[in-house]
Amino acid sequence: MVNHKRRKRLLKLLAEHQSATVQQLVEWLNASPATVRRDISWLAGRNLLTRTRGGAENLLPRTRQFPLTSETFQHNIQCFASRKRAIARHAAGMCNDGETIIINGGTTTFMMAEFLTEKQLKILTNSFLMAERLLSSSENEIIIPGGRVYREQNVILSPFDNDITQHHYASKMFMSVFGLSLLGLMEADPLLIQAEKRLISQAEELVVLVDSSKFTRKAGLILCGLDRVSTVITDTDASDKAVQLLEGYGVKVITVAPEDEPQVLAAPSSPRYNPLYDLQSAVLMEISH
Repeated sequence: MVNHKRRKRLLKLLAEHQSATVQQLVEWLNASPATVRRDISWLAGRNLLTRTRGGAENLLPRTRQFPLTSETFQHNIQCFASRKRAIARHAAGMCNDGETIIINGGTTTFMMAEFLTEKQLKILTNSFLMAERLLSSSENEIIIPGGRVYREQNVILSPFDNDITQHHYASKMFMSVFGLSLLGLMEADPLLIQAEKRLISQAEELVVLVDSSKFTRKAGLILCGLDRVSTVITDTDASDKAVQLLEGYGVKVITVAPEDEPQVLAAPSSPRYNPLYDLQSAVLMEISH
């Protein structure tokens, strides 16, 4: 097994089992102890796992402190994945060849990448993983803003008002948010608010991608009111009351049924996982040795 595939599988095994000894990994990966130790050292050096005496353990996002207070991309992408995948597929179907669109750095919006590979679009995104994936898998034109990269949240944020975003107009912006209420779109970080307000101002139509769990999440910061939202795409678990309230504010609501995640071969003790939307797999896309 080549290095990058073995390392991806090692990370997946740790995500499923939380921890493992070198001997367990040797058996699961069919690799030598020396190879497993080298992989553990390589991944630990990139903050993708934690080394332990005699093995390794999954890196738990909640134990780390980040400049942004929101949950990590790695944590969020594992939550309600089947709902997010269906929402992302429908959103991608709304894009027409030749359009300029904006996609923000959320987990649901990141899942759009798979369904945009055959499109011919100009895409402005502050998600560096989405930019990387689309550059390697499609012929879309990709534009990213300048600024600081926040790896844990998968976003590029600029502290300046006059960054590249102000020079681009988009027919649609697709965005994920922390929460959604009658007050509007909510976020947990002031820095995200600043960056996303600039992106919103450059788009004619705002399409919000939120799984039904977002209707019960509260945050202290309001990004914009519902009057700025054109469409909300959510899943069929959203309550009728929530849908009716949004429609009462003039928001078009589209509900889609959750879909099964793709099945692939994995270790015998872990029969199913979805590598397409795993952060660690995405981080390792560029590894070729």
